Amino acid sequence: MKQLIIHCAPELTQAALLEDGRLAEYDTQYPLDSQRAGSIYLGRIVNVLPGMQAAFVDIGLVKNAFLYIDDLLPVHLDKQPKIKPSITELVVVGQTLMVQVTKDPQGTKGARVTTHVSIPGRWIVYMPDADYIAISRKIDLEAERLRLKQIAEGILLPGEGVIVRTGAVGQSEEAIRDDLQNLRDLWSSICSKMDEAHAPAQLYQDLDLLPRLARDVITDDVKEVWMNDSKVYEEMKLLLRKQNPGWRGRVAYYDRKVPLFDQFGVTEELNRSFRRKIWLPSGGYLVIDQTEALTVIDVNTGRYTGSIDLEQTVFDINREAATEIPRLLRLRNTRGIIIVDFIDMNSDLNRLAVMEHISQAVRKDRSKTVIVGWTKLGLLEMTRKRK
Repeated sequence: MKQLIIHCAPELTQAALLEDGRLAEYDTQYPLDSQRAGSIYLGRIVNVLPGMQAAFVDIGLVKNAFLYIDDLLPVHLDKQPKIKPSITELVVVGQTLMVQVTKDPQGTKGARVTTHVSIPGRWIVYMPDADYIAISRKIDLEAERLRLKQIAEGILLPGEGVIVRTGAVGQSEEAIRDDLQNLRDLWSSICSKMDEAHAPAQLYQDLDLLPRLARDVITDDVKEVWMNDSKVYEEMKLLLRKQNPGWRGRVAYYDRKVPLFDQFGVTEELNRSFRRKIWLPSGGYLVIDQTEALTVIDVNTGRYTGSIDLEQTVFDINREAATEIPRLLRLRNTRGIIIVDFIDMNSDLNRLAVMEHISQAVRKDRSKTVIVGWTKLGLLEMTRKRK
């Protein structure tokens, strides 16, 4: 069973998603926090670097944003030139253009932006100029994939593109059409703002925490939503009636003396899950080190000694780690390249089983996670896209 726990305080709103009582996802929002990833700006080119095939764009933040040439070329591969031109042929200093943030500023780096705009809705992601249809890979049933593709083909205008989201499974053509029209209207208002704006200027900001939860997190398998603020309680009920009218779960207001996160064990789990060293139930442990380039996870036997032989002991720890690691990646919102140093196994079958185990576990993640495979040094390589 899934439960969504929303803890509200004047200085911070926190949201925790529990799966069978265990913390799986965590998100926060400060009152003055301006969501940047997904936001759309009218920016101005301030520097063009032909040697890097990139440009820097002033979008009004402290650091200029980074725009790579692939984010300037048409998103549809068939429309891209066979030989990639120099970026100096596409943009010049002083030029204004609409860009969308794909990666927040981090460390010494500014935000990364693209001209390939995509706006998420309830059932689809709308791409005004993409001219293609994609179906979520998590939709396995081929008949349903075909049905959804046929619906999309029937409602799109020439040049438009969509990604059909996992939640669209079973939805009617009318529901998907309504979602598309809402996104078209939103896109039209963004274009109108651009005509009147002076760069740099923000044209669109992705939804705040509560609407995003109602849109993306509260699905049919979420059975309860708890919150400790009466105003937020009423707001969430209105959002669900509007964004997810078919939802049949329970929205509950929490007014007991014990803090909401303590009641559901969230505080303790947060304290445990964000440490560098994390103990596994068996007695093994993980060590997680995050750098600007990648994240490295080391698996250790710790206090677990097993009862059969060394290979079985190692396999048991690695399999347990393969279950816990995807949950921690979701919870910590770890992105980019991830290297897992499992304990060495002699059996090829055991290595295959561990990789299959972690491949199944990452299917619960709403962010795209790719298991690349074992390196020549015996490390498991994977990547995760940030949500």
